[in-house]
Amino acid sequence: MSETSFPPGARIEVRDAEWIVRTCAKTAHDGYKITAVGASEFVRDEDAVFFTELDTVSLLTPEETVLEQDGTSRFAQSRLFLEAVLRRTPLPQTEKGLALADRFLLDPLPYQQRPAELALKGLRPRILIADVVGLGKTLEIGLILAELIRRGRGERILVVTPQQVLEQFQHELWTRFAIPLIRLDSVGIERIQREIPAGRNPFTYYKRIIVSIDTLKNEGKYGQHLEKMHWDAVVIDESHNLIGETSFRNKLARLLARQTDALLLASATPHNGNSESFAELIRMLDPAAIANHQKYEARDIDHLYIRRTKISPEVRDQMGSKWPERGPSIPIRCAATRAEERIFEELTQVWLAGDQRTGGPVVTSKNRLFPYTLLKAFLSSHKALAKTVANRLRNADERREIDALKTLQSLVAQMADEDSAKLAALVDVLAKIGIGPRSTTRAVVFSESVETVRWLSEVLPKRLGLPANAIDMMLGNGMSDQQQQEIIERFGLSDSPVRVLVTTDVTSEGVNLHRQCHHLVHYDVPWSLIRIEQRNGRIDRYGQENQPQFRALNLTSSVEGAKDDRTVAEKLLDKEATAHRTLGTAEAVTGEYRAEREERRLIQDLLAGKTVEQSLEDNPEHGVMFDLFGSVERRLSGGTDAADADPLQADVPRLFDGSESFVKEAISTLGLLKDLEDDGEMLAFTPPPDLVHRLSALPADYLRTHDVRKRMKVTFERELAQRKLAEARQTKTMWPEIAYLSDLHPLVEWVTDKVLVRLGRQKAPAITAQVSEPTFLIQGIYSNTLGQPTVVEWMAVTSDGVLPEEMTDVITRAGVGPRMTNTGRPLDLASLQEQLPRAVAVAREHLEARRSDYDVRVVAPLDDYRGQLEEWQQLTLDGVHVSQRGRKEQRVRETVERQQRLLDSMKTTGEPLLRVLAVLVPEEAGQ
Repeated sequence: MSETSFPPGARIEVRDAEWIVRTCAKTAHDGYKITAVGASEFVRDEDAVFFTELDTVSLLTPEETVLEQDGTSRFAQSRLFLEAVLRRTPLPQTEKGLALADRFLLDPLPYQQRPAELALKGLRPRILIADVVGLGKTLEIGLILAELIRRGRGERILVVTPQQVLEQFQHELWTRFAIPLIRLDSVGIERIQREIPAGRNPFTYYKRIIVSIDTLKNEGKYGQHLEKMHWDAVVIDESHNLIGETSFRNKLARLLARQTDALLLASATPHNGNSESFAELIRMLDPAAIANHQKYEARDIDHLYIRRTKISPEVRDQMGSKWPERGPSIPIRCAATRAEERIFEELTQVWLAGDQRTGGPVVTSKNRLFPYTLLKAFLSSHKALAKTVANRLRNADERREIDALKTLQSLVAQMADEDSAKLAALVDVLAKIGIGPRSTTRAVVFSESVETVRWLSEVLPKRLGLPANAIDMMLGNGMSDQQQQEIIERFGLSDSPVRVLVTTDVTSEGVNLHRQCHHLVHYDVPWSLIRIEQRNGRIDRYGQENQPQFRALNLTSSVEGAKDDRTVAEKLLDKEATAHRTLGTAEAVTGEYRAEREERRLIQDLLAGKTVEQSLEDNPEHGVMFDLFGSVERRLSGGTDAADADPLQADVPRLFDGSESFVKEAISTLGLLKDLEDDGEMLAFTPPPDLVHRLSALPADYLRTHDVRKRMKVTFERELAQRKLAEARQTKTMWPEIAYLSDLHPLVEWVTDKVLVRLGRQKAPAITAQVSEPTFLIQGIYSNTLGQPTVVEWMAVTSDGVLPEEMTDVITRAGVGPRMTNTGRPLDLASLQEQLPRAVAVAREHLEARRSDYDVRVVAPLDDYRGQLEEWQQLTLDGVHVSQRGRKEQRVRETVERQQRLLDSMKTTGEPLLRVLAVLVPEEAGQ
């Protein structure tokens, strides 16, 4: 077959029926996989998939278009048809502006649009969103995916997240953008096993999926299925977990990176401080971005990442009241009880004395960090210490250590709950902030210890005078993904009885806890600035309506030399608050960039005799990691002043004012919804069977909760939708009863398809309008071998040639609109039909004459990347030892060849696809 592909919107003939192309993708066998919707009588509205290797697929030639007179009032069918074509035609590869930035249920903040702007600038949409916690990375991802969908490059989407944020992510994309994702958690997997044939690849059954990395890891067969898939877009949330070439997560990410067009990585801490490890992450986005993984600069990857903090000028200026300044981290000093002082004394004189202890240390040099493990456990709770001691006793083999452990165990056993100074202080703090039987105030309490969390969840209800279900507990291991999601959801619902969530640090990454809560208590303080910041970010984030309040319970001792919470915790809290205020983030302070490494280094410094202040000041030399993530000056994308101008907006042609006027007129004209109720704000109706079929891709919880398949309620009113979303958080479900109708909503897409198939087979309407001679409206598309439009032209053709104005401007000037009058006077269709081939020829000549101009726009960025590829190849091999050069050259050559194939596939190829959309006829014409 020829190089000509089948771009979305094209009409094709297959199996003696007419179809409208939705997507077209190249297959491994040099053919095309085409998804289409039926347009002719017997296949109308039917979905189908064709492979050109198996079926004869013919493009319908524009010269054979049959003109027919539109008999509908105000030429509604013609106007709707033209609008539907405009909507269904993907934006071309050369369009870099944002098309949908203001169409969704969120505040149109330019800073949240920057990542989409950056992604669309690139050769492919592949970027790292490294904004600090709380800025709205999920919303930024949603905006990018929406733009890809509008460009026909978001049909197949895979989102990979930690299991505790699955529902949260799915909820945001549906309620804010109307982008539905099928959730493959444990419950979702059970449902799929019932719905699809045994052995069927679930990733082919559903187009858009969200799944946890844990599911993919535990369900090995799904990893095998992924190897056979190609995606339009892959999103990997909390992508810092990918670092480490031998890890399952890393191998999975590298597999997905090879098999997707768009790749979006998101993490507030996307590296471990090691430039080589970070280069490995960047290589997934662009294998030719960095030549030397040990030596590169921030400017080398400016086009691949974006990083902002709360104090970045654009963020600060746009945030307003949507994110109040956070309150101070207040240390609550808790004087140790007599029982606790005895344990402090034992830890100080026996375990932490080291070489100063009579008889020498109780642990060997290889276990020299363990005394601090005991100290941290005790600073959490006596329950945590008891568990730590018991675990150690099972493995200890040195008599001196065993005896010391038993002594400590005995002291802990003598301690009762009433001997816990921090427990008493916690009850007092919670009561003072308003936690109680007749209050709706909520708080989240963090602890590093599972034992502490379990214990607090047991003892707090009675001490606070609350029922057991007012205290919820969140753990990592031991809880299923479904349990974790239910706990997070309960805490976010205003009519839930939960008042206190006691949790480990499993919720410190990615989880939203700010909807009904602005109080956070550190029951124990992590010895890591990053972890403190991550915890605080659960309530200190975009959308928080109250000032976030933080408190930390610090256990103090009068034992001489005791390392209580004043030694480390209070100083870390103060340092984190200062860094947040001056830098916007604390992660670059120590130069370690990983919580575990921060803590380990701090303990080693304490063992070496340093103070906490000295440890924090001893920052490694500033390098590329500091330039990228620690420098205040590099907070904006691309190393530029991103606040100079709002993001570029796409020039999207349209005839209707918006989706509301288009959808409502289409429903009325075509009689699509027989029992529609429209009160001016809300539309309610029974979805027809073919729409119900499309709804199967929507979140199952939403469909079930509101029985959407039987009665659907939607609105175009943003204020109403926002109110219903807020109300949903006050009920037993997070899913609003009334859905917001964005341009991407399945109802809008269903209506658009209904309009497109209403015209007869290869038909185009004739419309009387304010023109002086017949004016043919013709669409022209050049595509690449991937089936993606590279150039889209909307032409108006008369006997004088192609008019210089845009087609939509010509239509508007001709008075085509809802105020038109259709007299029904017969038109001379035969004469118009005779003129049609000439109009098509003129449009084709026009496109071919401008082909070189088009090629410059398309090829220029491709040639720029070819130059970068050549430079990368040379620099990568420079200095490589001759003994390693052979293998290195092979890997480099394979990368270059793969990228060259990609570039070739993105070039415009073949002849333009022309389609006659309509003809405007002078009003005085007729018979």
